[in-house]
Amino acid sequence: MTRAPDSPSPKSILESPEEDDASDPKITNRYWFSLNNTREEWFFLLLAVFIGVFSALAVVCFRLAIDWTKIWLLGPVPEPYGWRLIAAPAVTSLVVAFLVIHVFPLVRGSGVNQTKAALYIYNGYIPFRTAVGKFITAALAIGSGQSLGPEDPALQIGASLASVLGRRLDLSRERLRLLAPVGAAAGLAAAFNAPISAVLFVIEEVIGRWSAGILGSVVLSAVSSVVVVRWFLGAEPLFRIPAVGLVQPAELLAYATLGIVGAFAAVVFAKAIAYLRPRLRAWPRWTRYFQPLLAAVVIGLIGFLGAPQVMGAGYEYIDQAMHDQFTWKMLALLAVLKIVATTLSFVTGTPGGMFAPTLFIGAMLGGAIGGLERHFYPALTGSTGTYALVGMGVLSQRQLLSAGRRRPSGWRPQLRPYGCWLAWRTSVRGRG
Repeated sequence: MTRAPDSPSPKSILESPEEDDASDPKITNRYWFSLNNTREEWFFLLLAVFIGVFSALAVVCFRLAIDWTKIWLLGPVPEPYGWRLIAAPAVTSLVVAFLVIHVFPLVRGSGVNQTKAALYIYNGYIPFRTAVGKFITAALAIGSGQSLGPEDPALQIGASLASVLGRRLDLSRERLRLLAPVGAAAGLAAAFNAPISAVLFVIEEVIGRWSAGILGSVVLSAVSSVVVVRWFLGAEPLFRIPAVGLVQPAELLAYATLGIVGAFAAVVFAKAIAYLRPRLRAWPRWTRYFQPLLAAVVIGLIGFLGAPQVMGAGYEYIDQAMHDQFTWKMLALLAVLKIVATTLSFVTGTPGGMFAPTLFIGAMLGGAIGGLERHFYPALTGSTGTYALVGMGVLSQRQLLSAGRRRPSGWRPQLRPYGCWLAWRTSVRGRG
């Protein structure tokens, strides 16, 4: 029987369509391109883990350097009326000013804005000397009593180490640009000892938008960083949170009052920085040697005259405030003095972060409002620790709102409601 001319031959029936497709050079190239992209994605995720490990080791050393500097310069427990409370910050401020002006000019301030500039303007390029300079100058400044915190410098240190590693591996410009937030999350997670807080903070403060392409790497770097930190320093919470509870819904009015007062204090704090910083930077260059000195002398006098709690980050005093170890009058005084001290430290360009002072101000203010309200209304059941915790959330939320005004164009707010949650998360998963 003669086969119809349009019927397929036995050979064509047995051949698989995949074999025909594989012989097509376009499809073959597309397959290898997809395979290379997959390998590159896996390599980038593995690199994020190593960035987390290296950043954590650097931040562990950074925190130890701050502690040792504080013990050496101010003593294990700074006491009022000790002349070293004035002399140590004053002398150290001159050393830090010299280093910032002549050796490490990119380490002024907190480091968050510099990291955002590296991401959006310089394609993720951050010099290694920035990490070295931030480590040295911030450790000296915070350890000598300047009213700043270690979290924001840790963020910049992690971002700088990630940038250096990316350049050593000769990554593409796009990949190198993405490494900055990965390193920032690792450094911040090591400082917070709380990976989720660090991830949300970096997405909100540095990246400015959710991106599936970077989220996995940020999470991996933060988690690996915290694992290393807890290996060295332990997993104990930063603050011992007292029992909290709400017995009567009418007590929410007391917390609303705290929110109003906290917002007013935060506005004063932000306005003072916005007013003073550009004016001081407009002064002649030679005055930059003495601006940190002036801030150091004022802060030292505050400590000398009876309030050494405002010197440094002050985490131990936040814990004390949450357990009713200060009167409400003393808490209110410490909140006001911390605003003054932090404003002077920050506007003079001293390297250090704003997050720890913000928590300190919020805790003291919250405890003061809670103590005052319970003085006049003894029926309120909320503890001082509860009010201090809420105050920390109020002030940290206001800091995020202020930072939003300095966004690159095109940014859209994503995570505004997490300010209070961030304060709580940091407190219960804090440093050992």
